[in-house]
Amino acid sequence: MKRDLSFERMIAFAQDLIRIPSPPGGEGEVAARVLKEMRSLGFDDVWSDGVGNVFGRVRGRGAGPTVMVNSHLDAVDVGDPGSWEVPPFEGAIRDGFLHGRGAMDIKGPLAIQTYAAAHFLESRPEGDVIVGHTVLEERGGWGMAHLLEAGEVRPDGIILGEATGGDICIGHRGRAEVVIEVQGVAGHASAPERARNPLDALESIFPLLRELAGAQPSDPVLGRASLAPTAVETLPRSKNVIPDRARITVDWRVLPDQGAEAVLREISAIIHSRARIPEGCGIDIRFAVEHQCTYTGMEADRRLFTPGFLLRPDHPIVGAAAAVVRESLGRAPAIRPWTFATDGGHACGVHGIPTIGFAPGEERFAHTNRERLSIDEARAAYATYPRLIAAVQQALREVPETAENR
Repeated sequence: MKRDLSFERMIAFAQDLIRIPSPPGGEGEVAARVLKEMRSLGFDDVWSDGVGNVFGRVRGRGAGPTVMVNSHLDAVDVGDPGSWEVPPFEGAIRDGFLHGRGAMDIKGPLAIQTYAAAHFLESRPEGDVIVGHTVLEERGGWGMAHLLEAGEVRPDGIILGEATGGDICIGHRGRAEVVIEVQGVAGHASAPERARNPLDALESIFPLLRELAGAQPSDPVLGRASLAPTAVETLPRSKNVIPDRARITVDWRVLPDQGAEAVLREISAIIHSRARIPEGCGIDIRFAVEHQCTYTGMEADRRLFTPGFLLRPDHPIVGAAAAVVRESLGRAPAIRPWTFATDGGHACGVHGIPTIGFAPGEERFAHTNRERLSIDEARAAYATYPRLIAAVQQALREVPETAENR
């Protein structure tokens, strides 16, 4: 079978993906387009799973390690389309850039990874190469969590397509979304003495959050954990009613060793012991929970906690990847973390699978109305990716995977 694996066809595929809106939970149409492309490229196996993740497999020649390349199918909302310099769903190439929602986060890299993996259909790697693109990454990573918990695919190493600007990324802080809810008694604002106003507790809670933020631990690679209140809301919302509930949302960027339960215990301890809660009011501290529905119809209430991870910088796949990128791009890539969270938190942080990231694109364009991907960077990354996959697979073959190597 003769395959067109040209850069031009790959970019045309990326343009097609940008033209298909795919909000979290609404990835069905873009998933179908990716499955169609993988079938046309001749992948040995092409399928999807219960939550809607899509897969393509290149079967290896023997019992070598399995490498999975991964991007996600969902993209964040565009906001006001009129605020975009280039329409967000046009998939236009202008001034040397591919523009639009998903250009660099992450449909451009998704196309690069998919086509790069197709190169192995002729050469046949020693172990399998899997393309696994996941759902709901932007809302906590249900797709990747399901993929690994189900065990249908168990890669020995993973390469993420999140933007790295040509560097090698080896981890990130996790993200916890915590809700502090003070419960009072509602009443008419004209008679405050009949109510118990939960807002009265906030003046003592915010200083405690600032104190907790200032006492966060630090990691030499990932930097400091950070904690910031991001929203306050009251229920009911009427302006002439003393509310019966006041909620503070806290965004907490945690280090990998700050597990979910430890985070909740830490914030609960300081608030319960030192906050001044008015008589007649109660307080509840919990992770934010979101009811999610996949495009396949599966539903669940999901806790909004994305784990962090850090692969040690001297892990064999990091060195192998850096050598390939240095030779291909003509510069030594930085070995660094991402500032944002990825599906690597589930893959490496929870399941211990060695995980790195490599992709074109600048983080500063993610989730903005200026999202774009340099065509020159995309071309260089596409030329690099098949060699990168092979190098990671070779490194995994030569070094036994133990907890010490992860």
